[in-house]
Amino acid sequence: MANKNLKNARRAKNDEFYTLYSDIQKEVSAYLEYNTNVFKGKVIYCNCDDPFESNFFRYFVLNFNRFGLKQLITTSYKPSPIANTQLALFGDDKTIPKSKGRPKITANKFIINEVGDIDSDGEFNLKDVSLQLKENKNNEWTPLNSTGDFRSDECINLLEQSDIVVTNPPFSLFLEYLNQLFDYKKQFLIIGNINCLTYKEVFKAIKRNEIWLGNGMGRWISGFIVPKSYELYGSEARIDENGDRIVSTNNCLWLTNLDHGRRHQPLDLMTMADNKRYNKKLLKKENSYKKYDNYDAIEVPYTEAIPSDYDGEMGVPITFLDKYNPEQFEIIDINPHFFSIVEQGLPKPSQLKIAGHKDPYARILIKHKKK
Repeated sequence: MANKNLKNARRAKNDEFYTLYSDIQKEVSAYLEYNTNVFKGKVIYCNCDDPFESNFFRYFVLNFNRFGLKQLITTSYKPSPIANTQLALFGDDKTIPKSKGRPKITANKFIINEVGDIDSDGEFNLKDVSLQLKENKNNEWTPLNSTGDFRSDECINLLEQSDIVVTNPPFSLFLEYLNQLFDYKKQFLIIGNINCLTYKEVFKAIKRNEIWLGNGMGRWISGFIVPKSYELYGSEARIDENGDRIVSTNNCLWLTNLDHGRRHQPLDLMTMADNKRYNKKLLKKENSYKKYDNYDAIEVPYTEAIPSDYDGEMGVPITFLDKYNPEQFEIIDINPHFFSIVEQGLPKPSQLKIAGHKDPYARILIKHKKK
């Protein structure tokens, strides 16, 4: 039911999903472990993130000095109907002049250049950020002239100033959003639906080793904060200890062009004979290792069942890309779209088939790289 809610949100262009702080922290840690200076001296741009609601803003502003950021820019995509209910950045502070209050009909821009213990209480927290913003001390909080749409001239100008974009973009505009990142040649770490892997632009960039999956997908992402108007169904939805309504899903992933160590770890594989003997999960699939009727490749229903001693092409689930090591495997194409084959001017095969068996859903066609 949670996945259904996310699909409905995309169709309705209702993208009011907020990423959990713990999920951001867990994902970003993988890049810091691989390169402790990955964010040092960089301008981070969160361009689909209401500063009052976004845990991306919260995470990067609280780690501003630790990461050695040069600047943090955050813009809201549009005024949020649940403003000031998540981060409560300014709380009930009535000392804020009304002219500086959060505009109700405009989007906002925060530019953070410096953070520190402003109230001298011995620690740095969001209260210090709010004081710096109210006093305009080396930081900026202003309404945007536009709606905050990432395609607006205002937001594109900020994008050009940035080094790395980190956010959860609107599901309904994901491909357009990603193409903009490609056009402006930006580094990024964003969240998307697993099905985005079947988009031509995404798949071909993965095949060229220009982008890849992040450190976690599916259950690795523990959920999203949703507005109070969302109905909660089943075991995948809950209300947490803070009163936030959380919807969990197993069909989202992190997509990035920032390097991390896990994608260079080779899969530990068994031979085909050992898989047939010991892999009980594989034995339940009668079409395992059978050749497709209309393409010269074998069916491998599970990533962990890829045989170490098969030199030909193999059809594996799209979730294989979560374990894909570019030094270990070569990506050939994707079924049923066959982007690369068509690009080469060859006839496009039909949906992969094995007589007497249900047609596989989507398959990435791969083979071992020659040593």
